[in-house]
Amino acid sequence: MTAAQSTASATILHPSAELAKFSSELKYSDIPESVRLRCEDLFLDTLASILAGSSARAVKSMAKYAELMGPAEGKSEDFVNRRLTSPVFAAMVNAAAAHVVEQDDVHNGSVFHPAAVVFPPALAVAQSIGASGEEFITAAVAGYEVGIRIGEFLGRSHYKIFHTTGTAGTVAAAVAVGRLLKLNPEQMLNAIGSAGTQAAGLWEFLRDAADSKQLHTAHAASAGLTAAYLAQDGFTGARRILEGVQGMAAGMSTDADPAKLTDRLGVRWALPETSFKYHASCRHTHPAADALQQAMKQHGLKASDIASVITHVHQGAIDVLGPVTDPQTVHQSKFSMGTVLALIALRNSADLAGFDQALKDGAVATFRDKVTMELDEEVDTAYPQRWIGKVTVKTTDGRTLTGRVDEPKGDPGNSLSRPEIEEKTLRLGTYQGAASEAQVKQLTQTVWGISHQAKLGRLLAA
Repeated sequence: MTAAQSTASATILHPSAELAKFSSELKYSDIPESVRLRCEDLFLDTLASILAGSSARAVKSMAKYAELMGPAEGKSEDFVNRRLTSPVFAAMVNAAAAHVVEQDDVHNGSVFHPAAVVFPPALAVAQSIGASGEEFITAAVAGYEVGIRIGEFLGRSHYKIFHTTGTAGTVAAAVAVGRLLKLNPEQMLNAIGSAGTQAAGLWEFLRDAADSKQLHTAHAASAGLTAAYLAQDGFTGARRILEGVQGMAAGMSTDADPAKLTDRLGVRWALPETSFKYHASCRHTHPAADALQQAMKQHGLKASDIASVITHVHQGAIDVLGPVTDPQTVHQSKFSMGTVLALIALRNSADLAGFDQALKDGAVATFRDKVTMELDEEVDTAYPQRWIGKVTVKTTDGRTLTGRVDEPKGDPGNSLSRPEIEEKTLRLGTYQGAASEAQVKQLTQTVWGISHQAKLGRLLAA
């Protein structure tokens, strides 16, 4: 292909090319202020999740690998090993840590956790090349907008087998890094192609309490970063990796909708549609947890008053949570509807400390066995755009009570304020001694002012 042919081809705006053009040309001034501020909120929330996850065994394994394979010095911050290293290894380790405590964000419509795969590679590269705060925010927004639309495009059939954060997330990471590297539309299209061909992540790990979920985010972040750097050097990728006849949708979906890839691109901002996670568990448990909490408060119930709980859920919850009937690890227990609702009933909270103790708590196990999931037509029809929570509670004295929430805590219509985000950050950032209170407070102030930084350096004081 000649240079002229290549340029002409790039102007044909099929969906993959249109996403490449949008993300390559996005400017800070194009982004509404409300979106930029929400990006800061999500970034701080992610740093808190990274710190909270830094002591997890699976993350420590990833960090050990990075120390063994990565350079001994660099400009990119590895929050787990507390050292500076190369962008690819910092991105890998931080992305693994961001996802393990199940407190990172989620976009409902795409069933995708953007933060864990966008911020780690974007931060690592921004620190490495000395990008400004404005450039970092712009890159992160680009990653969110593209990744969310790919998740929506791939649809419910994709999520049944594939972990969207690992698949769409690989492309989102490539786009965020590509924007920092100032890739032109043609290069960005190549980066998307190379990222898409590496996209991976399967749900089978849930049955074995395996560590794969952390590998999904680590791989997505590092593979997307690699794709962007290769594209900068002229490495080519499939031009229609998303919608092509042998592309991602062809191999990973039966209900893909290409129109969703470019839905109101640059007009509808998907980033602020993202939800914060209030409970420290799989998001599929949150609607029912909030509904049970509401029912217990409304009727003055204690855990001992409850004979059984039926959670009325969407099919995605059954697909993901159904295999976990007898959790064997703390992480697996976060995918157990019964465990989450037991913590809500017994402690009125499903936080990190509660899960740390849940496996050894006989009362939790007893209540867990009282909880069942049933497919609900209303809830399933609304999903994934809306995550409705409905429970039916039968009491020991024979009453049948109900609870319902239409927007779980953390959703855009029931979101966290900045003071609430700061409180969550302090709680997560100091979890198991990850950082001191003073360090976390300083980190918070740094993030609130990140857009004004001329050059991103180390964020966490030693």
